[in-house]
Amino acid sequence: MQDVLPVLTELRHAQDMQMELETFVEKENYFQAFQLLPEYLQILENYSGLSAVQEMGRGIEAWLARTIRKLDNHLLGVCQTFSEESYLTVIDAFALMGDIGGMAEKMQSFFLQEVLSRTHIVLKEMLEEEVGNNTQRNRFTYSDLCVQVPESKLRSCLLKTLESIFSLMRSYYAIMSFCPEAKNNTSKSPSGTSADTGRSHSSAVVNQDDVAATKSDRMPSSVSNPDASTSGTDAPFYQLRTDATKLVKYTFERGRRNLWQLATSRLSVLLACSAVSSTSIYQFLKNYEDLTLFILAGEAFCGFEASEFRQKLKTVCLNYIVTFHRQNIYALKMVLEKESWTIMSAEASQIISLAGLTGDGAALISPTSGSSTLPKDYFRGNSTATNTGRQNNGFASWHNMGNPFSFKLENGSAESPKGNVLFNSSVGNGNNSPFDEENEDLLADFIDEDSQLPSRTLKTKIVKGNTSHWKDGDISSQTGSSLSLLRMMDKYARLMQKLEMVNVELFKGMFQLFGIFYHHIYETFGYQDRSQSGKPLPDSQSFRLKAALSKITQDSDQWIKPQNSLYPSSSSLSIGSTIAQMDVMPTAPPSSMFTSYGLKERCAAAETVSLVARVLNRSRAHLHSVLSQNNTSVVEEFFGTLVDTVPDLAEHIHRTSARMLLHINGYPDKIANAKWEVKELGTDHNGYVDLLLGEFKHYKTRLDHGGISKELQHLLLDYGIESIAEVLVEGLSRVKRCTDEGRALMSLDLQVLINGLQHIVSSNVKPRLQIVETFVKAYYLPETEYVHWARSHPVRTRRILLEAHFKLEDANNLHPLSLRNSVGIQQEPGCRAG
Repeated sequence: MQDVLPVLTELRHAQDMQMELETFVEKENYFQAFQLLPEYLQILENYSGLSAVQEMGRGIEAWLARTIRKLDNHLLGVCQTFSEESYLTVIDAFALMGDIGGMAEKMQSFFLQEVLSRTHIVLKEMLEEEVGNNTQRNRFTYSDLCVQVPESKLRSCLLKTLESIFSLMRSYYAIMSFCPEAKNNTSKSPSGTSADTGRSHSSAVVNQDDVAATKSDRMPSSVSNPDASTSGTDAPFYQLRTDATKLVKYTFERGRRNLWQLATSRLSVLLACSAVSSTSIYQFLKNYEDLTLFILAGEAFCGFEASEFRQKLKTVCLNYIVTFHRQNIYALKMVLEKESWTIMSAEASQIISLAGLTGDGAALISPTSGSSTLPKDYFRGNSTATNTGRQNNGFASWHNMGNPFSFKLENGSAESPKGNVLFNSSVGNGNNSPFDEENEDLLADFIDEDSQLPSRTLKTKIVKGNTSHWKDGDISSQTGSSLSLLRMMDKYARLMQKLEMVNVELFKGMFQLFGIFYHHIYETFGYQDRSQSGKPLPDSQSFRLKAALSKITQDSDQWIKPQNSLYPSSSSLSIGSTIAQMDVMPTAPPSSMFTSYGLKERCAAAETVSLVARVLNRSRAHLHSVLSQNNTSVVEEFFGTLVDTVPDLAEHIHRTSARMLLHINGYPDKIANAKWEVKELGTDHNGYVDLLLGEFKHYKTRLDHGGISKELQHLLLDYGIESIAEVLVEGLSRVKRCTDEGRALMSLDLQVLINGLQHIVSSNVKPRLQIVETFVKAYYLPETEYVHWARSHPVRTRRILLEAHFKLEDANNLHPLSLRNSVGIQQEPGCRAG
């Protein structure tokens, strides 16, 4: 009997311990449970031969399985929402189990599963709200759900997804950065009481249960109470906990890239849905801002640059810009087709502000109110964020500020255009910024067909103040199409500041918009019938103008020529497509082929394209500052190829207008058919001289009553005289046979013409007709002086003279062909007009 009593005592003690284990687990005191477990297992092993003990062994296996499951759930809760107390509970338990590595890997798996689960639930709940519950939808994959996201729900889905992922990143970082030393060093309260981590939960459990307290008395205090054990750095349990947190930290640092890559892959699938490209520009900018914020946080979280996701975001931006640019091209071409080329009133012009182009407006990149607590360095470019992210505590600022996406979800008013400081930098006096109206242009979804202005709330408001970029001449020279073009380019310039990663493509879009405008004006007002007289007239286009038109045709051929298909195919807008490669809706042939505009409209076109060029020249330095130094060549190409050649285009339009109003295209043949084989020089001049004087009188009358300024009248009179000179040279070059007396008659005709023109205009006309006199005198030059004569004239004059002379010389074999190369006639047609 004495031998049985100790056995029964041990078995009773084992039953008490079994109850204690259940109590500890129920109260989530896993530390005490796993401390007690080895002693309990030792008793079972000592009496393993007893059937009752074997039954208790099977019971402890079931208890252990339940405890592990409950501990895993507790661990999952720590991953979902980090709590220091909960984290210490599980890490102490796993430390006693000796399975910290398994716990770290398990937590890594939990985080990855949470990313998959939360992102899927966001879309699933959204679709249930949108179209109701559907049992079949429960079997949809994440990709299937993304395809079904409507445009109206895209913003909320993206915000909820970012909020969920950022919340997991914060929990992940809190676990990864947790350090017992730091906690203990800063845990003393002002009153001197201890606030050590884990004290509240462990001591409370011990005091709440008498049995547990009794058991604790049987154990050393340094083991039974983890908080007591951490009172010194040499305590056994302190070292155990420290080693455990270091191992978790190391595992988490290695695995954070996996979490980031999984999160960005889910976001990439969401960003691939069609709703992203069809949303309004305002919503897209908000999404871009949030994604940029998320990338900066992610780079700080991972410690490396998120190049893959940045490239994905760039692709999304490019796809959106392609659609956005196409819409602007449609709008611009619609404006140009309906343009009446009449100067708009100054009041209408003052509505337009070009703060984006000139750089004196409100900054486009400003943190929203929800991001006002972010470190300022995070808004200074990618390099700062990346360098900060490589530091161990790079994510600390993000962790401490809270979840920025939760704020956006909770504060709906801050998401509205009016409540957003992204487009409004003037806060304080309650008055709207002078550029608020222009900033709202970024919110417009379409262009009003009648007014050609972005559609928004009906209101009339003249922009005053900050108009230093305007001049009186600029305002007085505006037309509807130039206002629309400037407004579009100003919007592009604003977007360049916001969408930094695609600002080069946006600048190229500006390049193409101006090129279409440039080419349309040339086709409408620079076109002239060169074959009216049966033979081509001299080409008045400069080399720079020809190069500009060639560049426009090369880059924008699909926009200025009819296409076979009415709408672009989806395949033409692949991810790798650029703005220059996309297909666009064709347009009708240039209206200039069918419509003749009056003098006033022609002058207005030349003035308005010059105005746009002046505004762009003033924005040149600002555009350089927006683009990186690696892209300065794009800016210089734009200005060198197009903007700087606008004076050539304006001059060509005016010269073409002068020729059209003079009606002298048929005169070269009249001059050539005059009698030049005279044997005696009389006192009478040829009849074509009187006809030319009559044409010029009518020409001056048309200018006087054309409704144009005096300055333009004088300019067109000069161009008219030069046109007469070119027609004379062209006509004289077509003369087949001529005597010396006939050449003298040419000089007589010229002198009569000069005297007649001098009575019509007040300026001296003789210098402008000098080219004719030079042409006639060149007949008497010997071959040895021919080269010197040709090279002594300005390029444009030289070209006209040489082309005329070679026409005559080829027919009469007056000079050898080698002289062409000597005077550079083969090269000079490509030179700029002098």
